[in-house]
Amino acid sequence: MADDRAPAERIVDRATEGADGVGRPLSRSSTQYARSIENYLKAGNRPRWMERLVEIDGGVKKERRRLESAYRRLREETGGDRAAFARRWPEIAEGWDFAELNVLIQQHNEWYPIERQLPVDVRTRDYVLIRGRSYRRDVLDARWILDQFPAEAD
Repeated sequence: MADDRAPAERIVDRATEGADGVGRPLSRSSTQYARSIENYLKAGNRPRWMERLVEIDGGVKKERRRLESAYRRLREETGGDRAAFARRWPEIAEGWDFAELNVLIQQHNEWYPIERQLPVDVRTRDYVLIRGRSYRRDVLDARWILDQFPAEAD
């Protein structure tokens, strides 16, 4: 006679009966819930997309603080020489390393719509907007730095 139960159900039944002889048997209350990937994901931690967004937002704040400090320091070093500041700040921006943060941003851009099961807009053939905006995040680079902290003198 074929056993129509899922493999997980057969294992759980053996574990509740203590047939495996390993460890102690599972309690009946621990077997009362459906075992599915959806329930597994809901049961524990935040979804990965949410953790990744928290990491990205925290990373951007950290880099912004570091850039503010470097910006102020260069202002102090160059004194009132606006031309020297305008020449040196883009060089610093070009050398700034966002590699780890950009990997997270690229992962977000690739996986977020799949993890959130976003529908596709049939007119644009792209994922729907969230609150009127794209879910995509721009990678950080020298252009982003110069938008946030302009090289031109105040």
